[in-house]
Amino acid sequence: MTGLIILGIVIAFVAAVVMIYNNLVTYRNRYKNAFSQIDVQLKRRHDLIPNLVETVKGYIKHERETLEAVIQARNAAVSATKQAAGNPGDPTAMKGLASAESMLSGALGRLFALSEAYPDLKANQNMAQLQEELASTENRIAFARQSFNDAVMSYNIAREKFPNNIIANTFNFQEAQLLESTESPEERKAPKVSF
Repeated sequence: MTGLIILGIVIAFVAAVVMIYNNLVTYRNRYKNAFSQIDVQLKRRHDLIPNLVETVKGYIKHERETLEAVIQARNAAVSATKQAAGNPGDPTAMKGLASAESMLSGALGRLFALSEAYPDLKANQNMAQLQEELASTENRIAFARQSFNDAVMSYNIAREKFPNNIIANTFNFQEAQLLESTESPEERKAPKVSF
């Protein structure tokens, strides 16, 4: 009789470990899937940029530095995206991706500000369409980033709860990193407009 009780306790313990392990795997796969949605949108953004540069190149012949900065920032962002896709949630990869995307956004912002000085470029239908597509893609990236961060948060909470934390540490479930903006608090403030 005592043997059956001990066997029952062991079976219950093993079942609990398996259930916790499977839940952690589920949460980890959810945040990896959420990152793949970011990856799709970033690829779309990165694919639009060469078209934008080609459209602008004909109008802004004397602004080569700006165009080169956009191309370099795009290439760095593509590389950072590939690295992050290899291990979503890795703190180094996520910080590198956020930094590269921030640099790309800054370079694009300078390009769009510069394009305001060229009326023919502003009136160009391709330029307007590319700007609209980029704006739409930025919105999609923001939604995908929020979904990823929500999935990472759920995973991290699940791995930190007791007794999950014991199983997570035993089976090497590492903490996942959120994809956060690298902007300084000053850059996050809304611009002041006065008339």
